[in-house]
Amino acid sequence: MAPSQSPDTPTAADTPLDPEQARFMARVKLLMALSGVATLLGIAVVLGVVGYRVSKSGGSVSDAAATVVLPKGGRVLATAVAGDRIVVTVESGEGLEVRTFDAQTLKPAGRLRFAVEP
Repeated sequence: MAPSQSPDTPTAADTPLDPEQARFMARVKLLMALSGVATLLGIAVVLGVVGYRVSKSGGSVSDAAATVVLPKGGRVLATAVAGDRIVVTVESGEGLEVRTFDAQTLKPAGRLRFAVEP
């Protein structure tokens, strides 16, 4: 309290508002509340999207190494990536063979052999 004011002197904060000022202040409070809710909702959405992307990303790529033994005289004709699989076409004395491997772990996922009818 300022030294020039006595305890009985009303200040601007103590005087009642007229009805027009009261409506204006109510509207300002409502708009501030709506703004706060929209801000909190936006932050929640951003955190939700970040959390979803982190949980569905599968983590970091690990260093995987593997050695695949080919049949005697076999050679790799082609390699390709199909989705989350690595596809390797191998030619050997027995015919063509297509081998698939999981791209992240390099574990064998399947084998398809092509042979000539006798």
